[in-house]
Amino acid sequence: MAPHKKSREQHIAVFGASGSGKTVMLSSFYGAAQEPQFLEDSIFRIEPESIGQGNALHQNYLGMKNEAQVPLATRFSAKSYAFNLRLNEEFAAKAAKGSSDLLKLVWHDYPGEWFEQDVTGESEAKRRVAAFRALLQSDVALVLVDGQKLRDHQGQERVYLKSLLTSLRTGLLVLKGNLLDEGAPLAEFPRIWMLALSKADVLPDMDVVRFRDLLIQNVAGEIEQLRKALAEFVQAEQVLSVGEDFVLLSSARFDASKIEVTERIGLDLILPIAAALPLERKLRWEQAVGIPTKVAASLADGAGRLAGFLLGKVNLPGPLGKAVSLLGPALTELASVGGAALKRYHEDALAKRDYVRALLSGFRVDLQKSEEGKVLIRSKR
Repeated sequence: MAPHKKSREQHIAVFGASGSGKTVMLSSFYGAAQEPQFLEDSIFRIEPESIGQGNALHQNYLGMKNEAQVPLATRFSAKSYAFNLRLNEEFAAKAAKGSSDLLKLVWHDYPGEWFEQDVTGESEAKRRVAAFRALLQSDVALVLVDGQKLRDHQGQERVYLKSLLTSLRTGLLVLKGNLLDEGAPLAEFPRIWMLALSKADVLPDMDVVRFRDLLIQNVAGEIEQLRKALAEFVQAEQVLSVGEDFVLLSSARFDASKIEVTERIGLDLILPIAAALPLERKLRWEQAVGIPTKVAASLADGAGRLAGFLLGKVNLPGPLGKAVSLLGPALTELASVGGAALKRYHEDALAKRDYVRALLSGFRVDLQKSEEGKVLIRSKR
């Protein structure tokens, strides 16, 4: 029995001020996946649901690669981009079971201008609320810290960082009344808010540990204020992670006359962050804290089945609590397995041609390698 498609759908929301590199990052993410070398080496391909969106992103990427042209900035443009991950034909023909459809990623781009200035008119106010409602399905929200602005504010980083986080917090609180139904907090809401250094290439000496330490030293209070503001939106704030995860991102290396699109940092983590990171966190939260039934069901949207793929079992009940009780020690092991054991698990899935398990366990291997390389920090909570 094939699993329901919804169970394989993952959403990620990206927040960043205007000019922080959201369009460049998305274009580089998609364009790199169209390169012959990627298609030759990867077990999957990335296909856009909208051909027009895909062509526009690829055009942006080729403009950077071939003509050193940075895409034009988009203003007040809230868009969602859907990508399907499908097995490459060579692997689909050899697959042991299941569909060639692996996962669907939906990327929500929220305009930075809506956190930096007031909306003009009722129509724009409605668009702002609708754009935020669309991203509520996301498990992970990336908050972009602009590396160029950090560099420009060297010695005065706190000024920029405080402004960034305060604008985000106040912009979210403005939306609160329109998002909460009679003030009732939401069960479905992004639960992992990760701080990401965009344009990391302009700060080559900045690893993720130094990035985290810079933020904590300068704006620990503002991060806590953001967490408290977000907690006002959600049921069960104990399963809300804000400023506990950190990542470095760079779309390319930008020189005066050339853009090296192959020299990226962290963009290969977008899929693992969207798909595997929430699975790890949900399993840990479910086992560590008591969660109201409605919130548990929201957290478990797809996680039980994704866990089932990793364990070679596809017919799992929806709520994560039921999945945990059904699989018991196996899921506990899955949540904690790492190191060489995880790599062996991934290799075993490949050998057995169980490519869904191979994909997701490979994502966890990528997360692990990135922590070792000081590109990523994952919360231990």
